[in-house]
Amino acid sequence: MHLDRAITVVGAHAEGEVGRVITGGVLPPKGATMFERMQNLEREGAWLRNMLLFDPRGSVNAAVNLITPPCRPDADIGMIVMESDYFVPMSGSNLICTVTVALETGIVPIREPLTIVRVDTPAGLVEVEAECERGKCRKVRFRNIPSFVMHRDRTVTVPGIGSLRVDVAYGGMIYCLVEAADLGLTLDRGEARKLVEIGERIKAAAAEQLPSIHPGNPDIHTINQTEFTGPLEIVNGVKTSRNAVVVSPGRLDRCPCGTGTSARMALLHARGDLAVGEPFKHTSILDTEFECQILETSSAGSTPAVIPQVSGRAWLTGISHYGVDPEDPFPEGYRLSDTWFN
Repeated sequence: MHLDRAITVVGAHAEGEVGRVITGGVLPPKGATMFERMQNLEREGAWLRNMLLFDPRGSVNAAVNLITPPCRPDADIGMIVMESDYFVPMSGSNLICTVTVALETGIVPIREPLTIVRVDTPAGLVEVEAECERGKCRKVRFRNIPSFVMHRDRTVTVPGIGSLRVDVAYGGMIYCLVEAADLGLTLDRGEARKLVEIGERIKAAAAEQLPSIHPGNPDIHTINQTEFTGPLEIVNGVKTSRNAVVVSPGRLDRCPCGTGTSARMALLHARGDLAVGEPFKHTSILDTEFECQILETSSAGSTPAVIPQVSGRAWLTGISHYGVDPEDPFPEGYRLSDTWFN
């Protein structure tokens, strides 16, 4: 077998969402911070994302994560998240996958019953408590970065829909949040394709009409995803809601979405619907769950923020070795609109 760029990847999914993790064959990009490393990787090493995520080696329903040494002295590992269209500052499901892989492959030593892992991400330091038993990571609970509302109760004009009320909030990515009922949607599995088609149009319109710039980092300035939200209900004494996040270029997040959950909690808190310390359960279109709460209030610059805690599980799915045959006509892969929405 004659392959260039031999890369080891461990497969995993967090509550249904695929998050593959690179464990060998890639040197860390240059940069004094993880954000700089992410920018440099996107600028100089996008071939890595393309090779691993695009056809014929990857698929539209996956993300890939690079574990690096941390930039911060108080962190254990660094993490860079690569999605199909974006290199993003943080992702909850990818963090859960990455920490689970790091523990179960021995990159980070397991300490039972609880392993503390501090992850240096482009969005900031994320503190993780991993529940471990007999060499397996059972659950990952993370304290996310400050999350906050950027626009409340705004109206955007969406082609084919008209005027639509939306909110915009940050939880590690910038989300345009839309109440599904306003569009006559129930977030049933059968609506998946319709959610994707509508969600991409909403995202494009909101990104153009509602400029959204992170107060602490002006390089974070793009509405990445649309988050459809269901009604807030009390289930077994716990505030619970369903959601569906559209990941560009056009698919649904299979899990409840960690950074989307953080953005949602910031919005619920701003509306007075979720208090600090109050349990909150976010469910996905697959009925998988994240158990959550707001740990405390905070700020991002002069913007009021909350510190969310999100808890979920991941499972390893296999180990692969990827590379490129020197004669392969598609060394960085390709995308076709039959599966890649746009």
